[in-house]
Amino acid sequence: MIAQAYRTRGRSIRAGTLIILFLFCSFLIAQEPGTPPPPPLPPPQMRTNERIAIRAGRLFDGKADDLRKQQVILIEGTRIQQVGPAGEVHIPPGTDVLDLTNAVLLPGLIEGHTHIFASGPELDEQMLKESLQYRTLEALVNAQRDLYVGFTTLRDLKTLGGMYGDVDVRTAINNGLVQGPRLQVSGRGFQITGGFHPKGYSRDIPLPSMLETVDSPWEVRKAVREQLMNGADWIKFYATNEFSFGPDGKMVIPPMFTPEEVQAFVEEAHDRGHKVSCHAFGGKGLRNCLAAGVDTIEHGVQLSDEDIQQFKAKGIYLIPTLYHYQLEREHDAKKYGGHSVAEVSEPNFRRAVAAGVKIAFGTGVGPFPHGTQTKEFEYMVKFGMTPLQVLRAATIVNAQMMGWDAKIGSIEPGKFADFVAVCGDPLADITELERVKFVMKGGQVMRNDLDAPNGKGCSSQK
Repeated sequence: MIAQAYRTRGRSIRAGTLIILFLFCSFLIAQEPGTPPPPPLPPPQMRTNERIAIRAGRLFDGKADDLRKQQVILIEGTRIQQVGPAGEVHIPPGTDVLDLTNAVLLPGLIEGHTHIFASGPELDEQMLKESLQYRTLEALVNAQRDLYVGFTTLRDLKTLGGMYGDVDVRTAINNGLVQGPRLQVSGRGFQITGGFHPKGYSRDIPLPSMLETVDSPWEVRKAVREQLMNGADWIKFYATNEFSFGPDGKMVIPPMFTPEEVQAFVEEAHDRGHKVSCHAFGGKGLRNCLAAGVDTIEHGVQLSDEDIQQFKAKGIYLIPTLYHYQLEREHDAKKYGGHSVAEVSEPNFRRAVAAGVKIAFGTGVGPFPHGTQTKEFEYMVKFGMTPLQVLRAATIVNAQMMGWDAKIGSIEPGKFADFVAVCGDPLADITELERVKFVMKGGQVMRNDLDAPNGKGCSSQK
């Protein structure tokens, strides 16, 4: 009896803690100006029936070239059991049925490059003034906001001084303590001495670092082992950082790590079954990453013909983060004498697409509010990709990049029931992905505005 009483009391405490955490997260979301606050996510385990059927008016499964009409998806627990035409899929008696016949159903979107620990442009101030505990709560809110707009999976690339808080957020989500997207994380990330550091402060004051600093191949190997031991999924390092513009308008991009150090990152991570992400705008630093065989290049703004051939020959993914640079055009022009990163990234991205480089979807979100990164879809189409290519980049291609293509990225039996729904056809208008109305993760509805009044739902659309 006493043991039972303690168990009951423990459950009550955990439930109370969960409620407080959700209320606090909702409060944080509501405080950020300029971003519509999403409603609080439902607590875990809200479903009462293990079997669900979805009637989809139109469906993009992630693999086909077009939309399939009048489809039924059967879900058992967290995974898809069957997919097919409505006339061929039998819905067993007692199954809960979701009517999405006025909508277009898609696989859950996958964000390939985000920073949930970035909550605004003043990263130095955030790192210096906020505690690690507070920043972890902010990161959870940012991850939940990304889920709310349709990203059921995120690859988060470093915590910007938040140590291993991303590992804890991932673990809390996986354990069902809080709601959030699926996460792959990279922990602290890496730089060289004098790399990515707070500027404008006295050198006599010891300052925290946004990244772990390593300066030799053996320091690299030891630090990679440490970060993997502490729960990182990916190894992320900065092969370049600062840059300038030459008289011809080309970017001058000094490398950071030596070829031997870059090789140590790749070899140490790959030998332990983990992947490597290289931040590089171009130049020698990018070439070092290509030569070593990293798995992804973040940004890749300035690309030579040889660089593009190396991408293709080694199957390395490019994550272009185009929208990020559009937002900084004016700032760049003032700083670099009329030049901008955006003007360099656009033609090089077009060349990479035309050459058949594997393009993954990622935004580099951080300086702009989480939940607005869906604008990236527009710029990928504007600068050379078709809507179909963009949809695949944000679903099946990203799943392959993350090594999760057996779990997510397409709508087929055996995969997690991760879906989003929009009103219109994103193959005709990619901006539909900026107006997600329905989100399901693992068979649990996270958001459903399909029948919202005042024209905000899909009820009146065919």
